[in-house]
Amino acid sequence: MRIVRRPGAFVCGIDAAMDVIGGKWKVLVLWALNERTCRFGELRRAVPGVTEKVLSSHLKELEDDGIVRREVYAEVPPRVEYSLTPLGLSLNEALGPLGEWGRDHICRGVDGPSAASGSGAGDPPGGASEVMVGLGHGQP
Repeated sequence: MRIVRRPGAFVCGIDAAMDVIGGKWKVLVLWALNERTCRFGELRRAVPGVTEKVLSSHLKELEDDGIVRREVYAEVPPRVEYSLTPLGLSLNEALGPLGEWGRDHICRGVDGPSAASGSGAGDPPGGASEVMVGLGHGQP
């Protein structure tokens, strides 16, 4: 595994992290791989809307950054699986609070500012409880 540092100095830690996870689909790929090891087609289905070209490019960049491991099996037909490295797992842990913030932000937009802090008991249909369930537990 080789880690490639992109050119240019980083201003802060957020800048360095965004250099690794920047892009529309990378975080969703990381979240899918957090659930389990996946083949390319499985990842493509797990991240609806991503093109093969972009997914391939993102996986290569994440592999170069030491976030994703690509394992090729000597079989016919060839099989390639993608999984998170320990560095990738730690990155997903760091993204957890960002996912929580996003869910809270969505709930505030649906039910107003107090929805995210409520217990969920007595929420009206379509309220915070259903939105949270609709997002799923493992979703970013």
